[in-house]
Amino acid sequence: MSRDRTSRRFYRAESTHDLLSYLDKGQAACEENRWTFETAWEAANKVGGIYTVIRSKAYVSTEEMGENYCLLGPYKEHCARTEVEEADFPSNSPLTTAVNAMRSKGYKLHTGTWLVDGNPQIILFDIGSAAWQMDSYKQELWDTTSVGIPHLDVEANDAVILGFMVADFITEFRKAAENYSDTPPRVVAHFHEWQAGIGLIVLRVRHVDVATVFTTHATLLGRYLCAGNTDFYNNLDKFSVDEEAGKRQIYHRYCMERAAAHMTHIFTTVSDITGYEAEHLLKRKPDFITPNGLNVKKFSALHEFQNLHALAKEKINEFARGHFYGHFNFDLDKTLYFFIAGRYEFGNKGADIFIEALARLNHYLKSSGSEMTVCAFLIFPAKTNNFNVESLRGHAVTKALRDTIHDIQQKIGKRMYDICLGGHLPDASDLLHKDDTVRLKRCIYALQRDGLPPVTTHNIVDDWSDPVLNSVRRCQLFNTVNDKVKVIFHPEFLTSTNPLFGLDYEEFVRGCHLGVFPSYYEPWGYTPAECTVMGIPSITTNLSGFGCFMQEHIADPMSYGIYVVDRRYISLEGSVQQLAQYMYDFTKLTRRQRIIQRNRTERLSDLMDWRNLGIYYRQARAQALKIVYPDYVDHMDRELGKRFNYPRPISEPPSPTHSRATTPAPSLHGSEDEDEVDEEKELAELRITD
Repeated sequence: MSRDRTSRRFYRAESTHDLLSYLDKGQAACEENRWTFETAWEAANKVGGIYTVIRSKAYVSTEEMGENYCLLGPYKEHCARTEVEEADFPSNSPLTTAVNAMRSKGYKLHTGTWLVDGNPQIILFDIGSAAWQMDSYKQELWDTTSVGIPHLDVEANDAVILGFMVADFITEFRKAAENYSDTPPRVVAHFHEWQAGIGLIVLRVRHVDVATVFTTHATLLGRYLCAGNTDFYNNLDKFSVDEEAGKRQIYHRYCMERAAAHMTHIFTTVSDITGYEAEHLLKRKPDFITPNGLNVKKFSALHEFQNLHALAKEKINEFARGHFYGHFNFDLDKTLYFFIAGRYEFGNKGADIFIEALARLNHYLKSSGSEMTVCAFLIFPAKTNNFNVESLRGHAVTKALRDTIHDIQQKIGKRMYDICLGGHLPDASDLLHKDDTVRLKRCIYALQRDGLPPVTTHNIVDDWSDPVLNSVRRCQLFNTVNDKVKVIFHPEFLTSTNPLFGLDYEEFVRGCHLGVFPSYYEPWGYTPAECTVMGIPSITTNLSGFGCFMQEHIADPMSYGIYVVDRRYISLEGSVQQLAQYMYDFTKLTRRQRIIQRNRTERLSDLMDWRNLGIYYRQARAQALKIVYPDYVDHMDRELGKRFNYPRPISEPPSPTHSRATTPAPSLHGSEDEDEVDEEKELAELRITD
C-alpha cells in the first residue's frame, strides 16, 4: 500500500486537543498556587445528566489539578452515604482552615473524597444547618440584584442557601490561601446550572477576588418551552422571554440563571445548539463550547467488544424467545435489535417520530419481502403496577422447555454411550423413549397462546393516557405474526437483577445493533455517546449537541455509523421519512457490513474521551484567570486552536445494494468472523486496492 494511501487511513487520530500533556497531578497548579472549585447540585448526588458529567470528568480533573481541585455540592445523605468516604483534609491545607472557619459559624460541612475514578476531594454542605439564615440571604439577594424568591419554592430556597454557603466558604478559602504560598492565590470558581448559580452571583456582588466560570447544560426556559409543544428552534428569536418565564411561574429561577450567565467572567455551554439557545433566551453568547465526554477507560474492551456484543445479544435473544412464545415465527439470526432510552420526555426525546418511523419501516420490510425482523425496545421509566403476567409466563414456559430438553439430552447421551459400548449403533427408538416424547409434547402445548405477544413488559398505570402506548395503538404495531417490526416497551431502567432480561444497561446496549435517539431537545446526548464508545452505531439529530459535534468533527459521520437526522431544516414528515429510510438501509446491511461498521464506530471512542474534551474546560478556566489576574501567565499554554477532523475512512461504507462491486460477500451466520476485523482484512473485504 502506498505511503499516501496509508497516511489517509484512519486508526486512532491524535487530537491536537489532547489533555495528556497537562496531566501532572497538580504539580503546576501547586507551584502557581492555583485552585479550582467546581460547584454543582449533582456533585455526589445522582439526579440527572450533570451527575454523569461531573462524575466522568473527575478523573482527568484530578490528574490535571491534583489536590488543588475540589468539588462542592449539597449534602444528600442517601447518596453521600454510599459514594463519599468522609475524611479530614491535611492540617496544613487552606481547605482545612476554610472548613474550620465555616464550622465555627455553626455550619455543617462534610469533607472527604468521592468514590469514583480519580477520587476527587469533595465538600458537601448541609443546607439545613444554614436554613435559619434563609430570610437574610433572600434579603441580600433582593437588595443587590432585585431578584426575589417565592417562599413556597423549596428547590429555589435550597439553591439560595447552598449558594450563600459556597460563597462564604470560597471567601474564607481565599483569605486562607494568602498565607499558603509566597505566590498570590489564583482561584477559579466554576458553577454548573442555575441551582449553583447563586454562589457565583454572591461572589461577584461581594467583589471576592476569584475568577468565575458558569456552564449551562440546558437553559431552564428552553426545557419548559420544548415541553409545551412549541416550534422552539424556528421561534427562538421571537420569544418574549420574561413573559414566557412568568407564564410558567419560573421567572425567579430564570432571573437567577440569567444573572449568573451575565455576571460570570466566562460563560460556557455544552454544545453549539445550546449556545444558540442561550444567546436568545439568556441574551449572552457563550465564550466557549465545552462538550461532554466520557471516561472511555470504563467502557473500553479493546478487541473484545465484538465478542461482548455477541454474548449480550444472545441474552437478548433469550428474552425474545420468551416474550414472543407462541408467535415465534422469525429467525433470530435475521433479527436486529433497535432501542431508544432515557428520561420519559416523549416529544423531547423523539419517541413520537421513532414510533411513527417504525410503522413506515414495518411497511417497507413487508412490501420488499425482506427476511429481516426488527425488535424495537423503548426504555423509559414510567409508573407501573408490576410486571406483565403474560411476560413472566412466557419466560417461565420457555425455561421449562429448555430444562426439559436439557434433562432429555443427558438421558439420551447416557443411553447412546451404553449402547455404543455394546458395539451397536443406536436406533431412534432406543434413544427417545415414549415418556420423553410426552414431556416434550406437554411443553409444546404449554407454548400455545390465544392473544398476541404484549407490547409492554409491565402493567402501566393509566395506560389509556400513556403517550407511548397511544402512539403504538395509532400506528397499529401490535406484534402480529405478519409484522416485521416488533415493539417492546420496557417502562423501567435495566439492571442485572431484572427477571426478564438479566442485563444491566451497558450490557443491553452492547447486545443491540442500533441505538435510535431522534431527539428534538437534547443539549448534549449521553445515550448516543455511550453507544459510540461501545461500538454500537446510532441515529441522532442535528438538534442534539452530540449530533452537532459529530457533524463538525467528522467528515462523513455516516461512514462511522453515526446517522444524523435533520430535525431543524426540514418538516416533521420529512424527518420521519429520513429516519425510516436510515433504519431501512441499516436492515439491508449484511452481517459482515455491520461488523465493519461497528469497528468504525468504536474507533471514534477517543473522540469522546475526557482526555481530549477536557481541554475545553481548561481553556475556559485559563481565560477566566487572565481576565481577573492580568499578570497571570499560563506557562503550559500552547496553540490549541487547531480544528481537528476525522477523515472519511478509506474503506467507504459498504452499500446495502448487493449488486454493487464494493459490497462484501455475506458471511455465514454464526461464523467466527464476527469476532474481529482488522484494517487489512477490512480493505480486502471491500475489494479496495491501490
